[in-house]
Amino acid sequence: MTTESQSQSAAAHPAGTRPFPGLIIREKSPENLEFPFSALRESIVPNEHFFIRNHFPVPQVVESNWKLTVEGHVERPFELSYAEICELASEEVTMTLECAGNSRIFLEPKVAGLQWEQGAVGNAIWKGVPLAAILERAGIRKGAVEVVLEGADNGEITKEPKSPGKIHFARSLPLPKAISREVILAHTMNGERLPPAHGFPIRAIVPGWYAMASVKWLRRIVVTDKPFRGYFQTSDYTYWERREELPIQLLPVGEMEVKAEIARPASREVIPADSFYKIRGAAWAGEFEVTGVEISMDGGDTWEPANVHGKPEPYAWRLWDYNWKTPATPGSQILMARATDAAGNIQPMDRDSHRGTYIVSQVQPIEVEIRAMTKKSPEDHYAI
Repeated sequence: MTTESQSQSAAAHPAGTRPFPGLIIREKSPENLEFPFSALRESIVPNEHFFIRNHFPVPQVVESNWKLTVEGHVERPFELSYAEICELASEEVTMTLECAGNSRIFLEPKVAGLQWEQGAVGNAIWKGVPLAAILERAGIRKGAVEVVLEGADNGEITKEPKSPGKIHFARSLPLPKAISREVILAHTMNGERLPPAHGFPIRAIVPGWYAMASVKWLRRIVVTDKPFRGYFQTSDYTYWERREELPIQLLPVGEMEVKAEIARPASREVIPADSFYKIRGAAWAGEFEVTGVEISMDGGDTWEPANVHGKPEPYAWRLWDYNWKTPATPGSQILMARATDAAGNIQPMDRDSHRGTYIVSQVQPIEVEIRAMTKKSPEDHYAI
């Protein structure tokens, strides 16, 4: 940053506030950008701070030429323009969107894929037309089992597993999920028209499921009477179902799992000894509500309840914090957070190796350094 830009930043951000540090580049082409999770301040992540996940280049969509096609195992196939969709009755849902590979960098041994840390996740207010209303208009025929959502983004996967030539990104939903009222075709994100990087003109929003289900740049909805076996359903975004300690079959990644992440302190942060520090973060639980978050400073032997903020609601994360009296003795310290949901699920301590490179939901230890420093007032030792 230049001296001039530093001065401008200082003027724009007075003492006690911090400018947003910018998204972290995980891949330049196609563009994949991570939200720096230590910058988490509010429950709703602004559009310009929201993580970006792309498999192919962002498609150039011309609004006047764009059509959404509804076809397949339906009685009345039809098309809708962007204007027609925006005129339909819409609903809002506050939902946490998490990439299925979020936290992949913490896996040992290292695995292939984008090396996301904690920030391939965000919480936003989405507004759009219920998918159920679109399917009702089309008339689902008897025997339908899935609904395929296909985006306009396309390309060829040249790394293993390779794609069968050039393909579009597409995922399917089982029919019961597709016709549930919470699944919407979103045209608005946090009160603004959907940005191109997040799927303009229309993207699916599938609450409670990992982000690969919320297909961007939606162009086709296809109702099928057979299970969809597309590339991103069978070759990628899959995990092994295990029975009696044996891998039985590959299944598509679907529902999110209960998870808490520590935003501050950040990994390797230096913290004053014998002081007060406010540990904070967020927790989410897919289709369930977060009911509690606990903190451990002794490797998981004992746990203390954190203060969880906001009303519990399905699909959206809850911010939390914990007032920590730091040790008087300098040295390294391991912090952990774990969440519990309304169904009684507790975030696991250990990794299930059958998850492959996805669903990284186990407790993530954060190591910090406790260091003796000049004493200040207790208020000065709380993280801003």
